[in-house]
Amino acid sequence: MDHIEALQQQMVSERLKKKLNEVNTAAQTHLSPVQDHINFTLQQAYFKCAYECFDRQRKQEEIGNCVEHCSVPVVSAQQHFENEMSKFQERLNRSLMVCQDKFEAAKLQQIGSDAVNALESCVDQSIQDTIKTLPHLVGRLKTSLSIRD
Repeated sequence: MDHIEALQQQMVSERLKKKLNEVNTAAQTHLSPVQDHINFTLQQAYFKCAYECFDRQRKQEEIGNCVEHCSVPVVSAQQHFENEMSKFQERLNRSLMVCQDKFEAAKLQQIGSDAVNALESCVDQSIQDTIKTLPHLVGRLKTSLSIRD
């Protein structure tokens, strides 16, 4: 790898990081109401419920079962959220792999700078398409978690 190619790869890498930061920022912005609901509303309900479980009239096993029962909504919501985010990340990764494959093919054909431009264009389109899915993802999560705006 020559010096120019190394610099070119570094520039591309920095631009790609910037694009990925766009996705992260957009995801955090769109998903913050859902995370707040899980981290505050559901957690608060869990702690209130669990507090009520501690009664001197109950046996230790009954208290444990009661607390476990209280944790079901928040654990279930967190698992659902993580599952949806995993699918979101997987789709983005697959899309970016297609861009990488196109880039590698263009390099083999020795297209050079055109390959870099094509890669950036492909990545930009993938990221824009991914960001467009966020409102739908949030809507699904809000519906399944019964979050009202």
